[in-house]
Amino acid sequence: MRYKSEYGRLVRLGLPVMVTQLGIIMVSFADTLMVGWYGTRELGAAAFVGSIFTVVIVMQLGFANGLTPLIGALYSQGDKERTAHVMRAGVISNLLISAIFTIVLGILYFYLDRMGQPAEILSLVKPYYLIMLSTLLPMSLFNAFQQTSNGCTDTATPMWIIIGCNLLNIIGNWLLIGGESGFPRLGLNGAGLSTLIARYLGAVIIVAVYFLSRQRRVYISGWTSVGLDRLREDMKQVWITGYPVMIQSGIECLLWSVGGVVCGWFGTIQLASYQVIVTISQLGFMIYLGFGVATSIRVANLTGVNDTEGVRRTATAGLHLNMVLATFASLLFYFLTARMVGLFTPDAAVERAALPLILPLILYQYCDAAQITYANALRGTSHVKPLLWVAVGAYIVVGIPSMLGLAVGCDLGNIGVYYSFSIALLVAGIGLWWSFRRVLHRI
Repeated sequence: MRYKSEYGRLVRLGLPVMVTQLGIIMVSFADTLMVGWYGTRELGAAAFVGSIFTVVIVMQLGFANGLTPLIGALYSQGDKERTAHVMRAGVISNLLISAIFTIVLGILYFYLDRMGQPAEILSLVKPYYLIMLSTLLPMSLFNAFQQTSNGCTDTATPMWIIIGCNLLNIIGNWLLIGGESGFPRLGLNGAGLSTLIARYLGAVIIVAVYFLSRQRRVYISGWTSVGLDRLREDMKQVWITGYPVMIQSGIECLLWSVGGVVCGWFGTIQLASYQVIVTISQLGFMIYLGFGVATSIRVANLTGVNDTEGVRRTATAGLHLNMVLATFASLLFYFLTARMVGLFTPDAAVERAALPLILPLILYQYCDAAQITYANALRGTSHVKPLLWVAVGAYIVVGIPSMLGLAVGCDLGNIGVYYSFSIALLVAGIGLWWSFRRVLHRI
């Protein structure tokens, strides 16, 4: 009963985010499924490019997440003018960060053939890579506006925009991958082009919502009410709260990206099977993230009014909800994953290589749910530096050596890669829980 009202608040905030994440999963499922049935080489190429871009995409989203506690605290105080100023700084900062990532990955393009991947997929990798590269800037713009909406407790508007764009992406895949209804047969590049169109459209729509909505226009019109000195101060504040989240998110995701590269060392089949299971595993992660974001928003609102007990209660309630979801996800993976694998590819060799990954996938669900909850709780307090140190320790100091030892040293291949995730997430969950307890004594 102590947490009953908090469950209700988290569910109201978290359900739209969870639906949004499920929409993203459906697109990922559709991309992998359609590309997988088109060809195993295409599936391997998509896995390799995805391993690179997922790190940057998650880091961009992590940096944007730094806006949530700032906007959430100001919103709970009713300060619309300062909310507009911080939003302006957030949009500009996110675009600058994305431009830097675009340049870095543009340079990396010239070194793709030196990363030990199968030669048979490189001709497919390069054009697809360039298409994905062109989508980073619109994604960062959407992220900044989305996190402003989340901080103002409006998680529904971004949800509907993403759902619409995801449907467009799936239709584009159907038309362009296999060349349906008279459209050209573009294969993997068709999947890339449909993603490009959807991401640009999402950015345009969410910006239009802020310009056209009377309720939200105040946040845009407030951009010109202060000068450059205020802008620099606000950008500094956005950077301070955003960069630890960005690096933490990137380091966590880096472990999965390194896993894709390591699987590529064992051949196209293991790389393709890794992509299939990673796609299925997003079902758990994205659902936990929905209530993690809700926890972050509530913690930010409560931190803004100095309600420490409320912050503690919210984090615990968020953990309860995510533990229930982890149980459902584990049961789903246990009973259905073997059947789902066959949907993604007609290649029996890929299916045989993917099935042994189901057990280690189930093994880390509770650790993943716990670390997502406490990472988001810390983000909501704006005390985000512990995220960085926990990520370095769990995913780089422990995770990568464990992966190389199990996959290469013990010759377990993609199975060893997946067992290393359990080790890293256990360390991360414990570290984030301990860090949150320490932060509670300082707010």
